[in-house]
Amino acid sequence: MTTPRDLLIIAIDMASNRPLERGDLSLALAGAEAIDLLSAEAVRLDGDDMVPSLPPAMADRLLDEAASSLVRDAPYESVGDWLWRRGRGLAAAYVADLESEGQLTRQRGRRWMPSRTSRTVLVDSPARRRAVDRWTSDEPVLAALAAAVGIRDEQGADSPSVADDAVATVLAAVNDAVSELEFERQRRALDEAAFDNIWRGG
Repeated sequence: MTTPRDLLIIAIDMASNRPLERGDLSLALAGAEAIDLLSAEAVRLDGDDMVPSLPPAMADRLLDEAASSLVRDAPYESVGDWLWRRGRGLAAAYVADLESEGQLTRQRGRRWMPSRTSRTVLVDSPARRRAVDRWTSDEPVLAALAAAVGIRDEQGADSPSVADDAVATVLAAVNDAVSELEFERQRRALDEAAFDNIWRGG
């Protein structure tokens, strides 16, 4: 399994405790892809620019798609720009991929992303058990990505630090992007409230 898939599995497992924003999760999944691409040496960071190398054959379809979509000519794409571009609709793509593999089923009656009319339920599988093992061991990268989208370990420990500078740069970019998206949500909510007040004569 890959870091994005592990993150999505944990997000679905924890969704009943705290509903997640689809946009936040998509940004974090794009960050998880970047981290796996770094690990596979498909890309390296020059400052915060993503400089691709010859793309290796990735065992995962979506990671292979991610590697193929890297900007290959200078000026290269920054990590932040990658998150916004690659992250668009990424949560739905990963959900669909897990569904096609039989890792997920849908039950009617509860709300969760991306469908508002059904609940996504994980099938008990080796992939799910591996993701849970990684989560319960407080693996630093998965813990940091989960924390960025609001998933906290019930034990309440702070996420362990990440030693790799490039990975830390990606994680910082994920946190910045999620914060920017939340700021935009709040701004839109205020604008809508002000517009409603105008119509009401307030």
